[in-house]
Amino acid sequence: MTTFWIFIALVVLISLMLIWIPHFRQQKMLSAEESGVRKQTNLELFNERAGILAKELEEGLLDQTEFDALKKELEIGLLQDMKIAGDDSLDTKLKAKGILWPSIMTVGVLAVSGYFYSTLGAYQELATPPQAEASPHQGMSNEQIMAQRVQMMEQQVQAEPENSQAWFSLGHAYISANQFDHAVASFDKVMELVGTASELLGPKATALYYKNGQQMNSQIQALVDQSLALDPNDPSTLLLVGMDAFFTADYQSAITAWQSILDSDRKDVDRTALMNAIESAKMRIQAETGVMPNDSTHNPMAAATTEAGVKTVDVAISIAPELADQVNSSDMVFIFARSTQGPKVPLAATKISANSLPVTVTLDDTTSMGGDVKLSSAENVEIIAVLSKHGSVKAQPGDLKGIVASVAVGKEATLLLDTVVQ
Repeated sequence: MTTFWIFIALVVLISLMLIWIPHFRQQKMLSAEESGVRKQTNLELFNERAGILAKELEEGLLDQTEFDALKKELEIGLLQDMKIAGDDSLDTKLKAKGILWPSIMTVGVLAVSGYFYSTLGAYQELATPPQAEASPHQGMSNEQIMAQRVQMMEQQVQAEPENSQAWFSLGHAYISANQFDHAVASFDKVMELVGTASELLGPKATALYYKNGQQMNSQIQALVDQSLALDPNDPSTLLLVGMDAFFTADYQSAITAWQSILDSDRKDVDRTALMNAIESAKMRIQAETGVMPNDSTHNPMAAATTEAGVKTVDVAISIAPELADQVNSSDMVFIFARSTQGPKVPLAATKISANSLPVTVTLDDTTSMGGDVKLSSAENVEIIAVLSKHGSVKAQPGDLKGIVASVAVGKEATLLLDTVVQ
């Protein structure tokens, strides 16, 4: 469309130049010609009058003084006539006559251009732009959309009954549509085609779990045990284990299951969702015990890893006596460790309630941020603690802060919250 407009503008511009350039040239020529004629006429009149004066001087009708005066007056008059551009009335008449025709042609060019564009161009599309294409699911509820997707997948497996991937996708679609019996049948069909695998047992157990009102039974547990025997890190099975543990308030078991998925470095899982789920479970433990589960005195998993010799950092955290009156029961303390060398990326982090102070927390690989680099891979770390009054990890004015510049992994550190963030 931009190219088209540029082309139209160039055509109109060239047309107007072809009209007006000759007009201005003609006007210039007429002006020059008229000026030359007037000059010639003035000179002829001057010569004629000068001749008459010379003749009268010879005949004695004028003396020399009178002759000189009259000739000087005649010369002054000639100079004045030469300076006059021309007769104004004649110029106005010529201009009025000369500008009429190019003006008519200009209006004609613009009118013809507009007519052809409105007839052959995209004027109607610009004047009344087409409505945006309606979404194929517009006006449909989520249930209707899911039913439509299930129908499409059913048509695909009918056309390709040996397509195991199509059956697998259909099984998950059935779970989303709450058609759990059909989901189980779909996963059984996939296992019939490709054999038994943990990647199929986990989704089948999940479908039965939802069918049973999110309650475990012997059949579901048998599928879970079979799946984990084939692959202890199968994400679909561990998700189910963690979800059931969370629903039964066994939050530490839920954390263990979900953390196992993160530690497996699988690329086909939503790591952000898992980390949020783990954080939610930790908050539930904190609400019940007042201490985050990463404290080794309340976290059996952390204590076990410490006894097993895994590299940890025990941090004894307390608050400076002069700042004790600034702590409220709703305040939270965020503690994290980052390597003293290389990128300043948190290797481990946890948080506790300010009511727990003073307290000793343990940072290890179980408190990792879910990345590839873990605390045990570092030699020395910097420990930072922020007592937040706003619920934010990032220190803000009014928060309290303490830092241990460097501590060797495997050792203990003492951190004092002694700085008010300005």
